[in-house]
Amino acid sequence: MDAEILLSFPGLGVQLGAWVLAEIGDDRDRFADARALKAYAGSAPITRASGKKKFVGRRFIKNDRLITAGFLWAFAALASSPGADARHRRRRDAGDWHAQAQRHLFNRFLGQLYHCLQHQQLFDEQRAFTSFSPDLAVAA
Repeated sequence: MDAEILLSFPGLGVQLGAWVLAEIGDDRDRFADARALKAYAGSAPITRASGKKKFVGRRFIKNDRLITAGFLWAFAALASSPGADARHRRRRDAGDWHAQAQRHLFNRFLGQLYHCLQHQQLFDEQRAFTSFSPDLAVAA
């Protein structure tokens, strides 16, 4: 069932899906929540706050193979998912670099993947990108 769930995601084919599954493993109790999976992958930033100072930076301790697969996944999803493409374009319009927008998209996909694997549900484009409206894309 995990293979069907992974293959339902845009941008994940057989090889890339197997790569992602191999890196996250098949133990559902390995990660307490989606935040733990995102931290393991290195897609979630580190935030440190103390008094008046706040630092947001990238993670250096991460699974390098999973983050590499994630960038490939996010890039492939741009061509096959209108919602992912619209989200990527919004991030780019907001001033993010291409790699930052891809990392944000991968981060979102990881959260959705965690949910789908926990609840044994296939990916649903309409639920995943609810803020995306096809009517607005045609008008733009």
